[in-house]
Amino acid sequence: MAAPKLVSVDFEVFGLVQGVFFRKYTQEQGMKLGVVGWCRNTSHGTVAGQVEGPTQKVQLMKDWLSNVGSRASRIERAEFKNEKEIQDYTFKKFTIRH
Repeated sequence: MAAPKLVSVDFEVFGLVQGVFFRKYTQEQGMKLGVVGWCRNTSHGTVAGQVEGPTQKVQLMKDWLSNVGSRASRIERAEFKNEKEIQDYTFKKFTIRH
């Protein structure tokens, strides 16, 4: 059986996403789903990052980033860019960058 296709996507989440543990919950959700990547706060009040993993798991992460987030967050929208198929992982785990 062929290994699942791996994809990478950049994301940015807009709304009330800083100061509400959004990055911590994003890291936990990424680890729970088995995807890797990173997230960080931006200077303009959003949370941005990158996710890598099997297509189906990355889609679940995109849905979570668009609709769930942390309990106190208020997501206005999530944007996804540069989605592409990758041959291998760039990251070993899901981290929070500062």
